[in-house]
Amino acid sequence: MDSDQQSNAPAIAANPFRSTDVLAILRERGWLTVGPTPEIDAWCAHAAAILGTQTPDRAALTELLSLVFHYDAQETLSRVATHEVLARYAARDVLRHLALLLLDGAPLNSERLKEIVTKLKEALQLPGRELLYPLRVALAGRPGDGSLDRVILLLDEAAPLPFAVPVKSARTRILEFCSALD
Repeated sequence: MDSDQQSNAPAIAANPFRSTDVLAILRERGWLTVGPTPEIDAWCAHAAAILGTQTPDRAALTELLSLVFHYDAQETLSRVATHEVLARYAARDVLRHLALLLLDGAPLNSERLKEIVTKLKEALQLPGRELLYPLRVALAGRPGDGSLDRVILLLDEAAPLPFAVPVKSARTRILEFCSALD
């Protein structure tokens, strides 16, 4: 690669966090009270890998992790920012279609999330923000940027693990959110 290609290459953010950092946060917050299992270790490594480059510091990483372990649809719906998202054109259509796509119970992973977003775009003919903000509110509990998509990717992987606080799967969250809407 010559110097022109190097200067035009996208910068990749360094990841200052490791699985041990995630594990320490889980213990500090009381989300893990038993010794880690190989599955929990693997989840922590995955969480560090996909959230670490999205966070400038440990407090921001803790905040993103809290979205995995704390979800309350009623609380989410009590926020003004949520209503701003839900008041946008076709937001409730996005939620209805999303719920139907998640009801099959298949785990939500990166490929499946891409597939769901593609299906939503095709069915609703909406730009990305109009699709992603309602999706993020319903599944992560708040509107925001792409770091929330990474939080969403951790949900179904974490749900069956023996954390001290049960993690709600994407399917459980969309059902809870849609029920709270009525």
